[in-house]
Amino acid sequence: MTDTVVLPPASCLTEADIAPGLDLVAEIGRLRKERNAVILAHYYQDGEIQDLADFVGDSLDLSRKAAATDADVIVFCGVRFMGEVAKILSPGKTVLIPDAEAGCSLEDACQPEDFRRYRQRFPDHVAVTYINCSAEVKALSDVIVTSSNAEAIVNQLPADKPILFAPDRHLGAYVARKTGRELALWPGSCIIHEQFSERELIKLKVRHPEAKVAAHPECPDGILKHADHVGSTRNILDFVLGSAADTFIIATEKHIIHQMEKAAPGKTFLAAPGADGGCDCASCPFMAKNTLEKIYLCLRNDAPRIEIPEDLRVEALKPLERMLEMSRSVPMSGASRNAA
Repeated sequence: MTDTVVLPPASCLTEADIAPGLDLVAEIGRLRKERNAVILAHYYQDGEIQDLADFVGDSLDLSRKAAATDADVIVFCGVRFMGEVAKILSPGKTVLIPDAEAGCSLEDACQPEDFRRYRQRFPDHVAVTYINCSAEVKALSDVIVTSSNAEAIVNQLPADKPILFAPDRHLGAYVARKTGRELALWPGSCIIHEQFSERELIKLKVRHPEAKVAAHPECPDGILKHADHVGSTRNILDFVLGSAADTFIIATEKHIIHQMEKAAPGKTFLAAPGADGGCDCASCPFMAKNTLEKIYLCLRNDAPRIEIPEDLRVEALKPLERMLEMSRSVPMSGASRNAA
């Protein structure tokens, strides 16, 4: 756990204190109104959390949506680095996360001191860093990217300037292929996208020859080469909703399928398989740590809470602002107001 997370004191309510039969959705609604809070849910959250959120979307766009509201409190149902981004962009708002242990394998694989030493090996390189990293690593970076704008931002960098890309090696390799640039890649990966099996995907395609494959660029190349469409989570959602096809194989975290089924109930969505063909590998264990009980408790307890030292926040904001400036003309993966 990073030092940016303030845990609830021992005197606060715990899950054991929640009365059996309590209407959690109603209580969360009451507390949301009482505290002037906005609830954000990433596409990878359980459907019941997506359905009660004010906004559902990708991480950066959720933070930008929350910053534009008059809410005093942001409850970010996602993972820890997402809450940090919300705090970086909205320093005057209280930012809560339901579970302090909801981390990210990419963030865990790229610790600040290791990244600092890695940068020293490439002193002339521009450090292009995927948003799935800690505030400390952002502060050590030159520009932050998302899966929706990484290609466009790398294309804007001077052709004679070498580039270091962290922490996802698969996204970095995909960007390198798309841009023709040579990137020094940090050896990190997402534990979810890493587990998809090319062999099992081919078997699933044989059983469903009409299916279109939509994949996130965090997937290994063995998966991406079979994809009919590669894009960010929101971009995948837009693709399947705009396609004339009826059946899709989705190679990203499976809870995005909840939004697909709500928007296109007549279509069929299949989660891409893991190595044994039947594992639940498409479900992120970090995202799954968030529950209705924990959302209720964080609003009651005012914690876990994201607090970032101002000097660190300012340094982490710089590469985010550079990304936003460079991506003015690049379509961003949007967050949608929840109609549920």
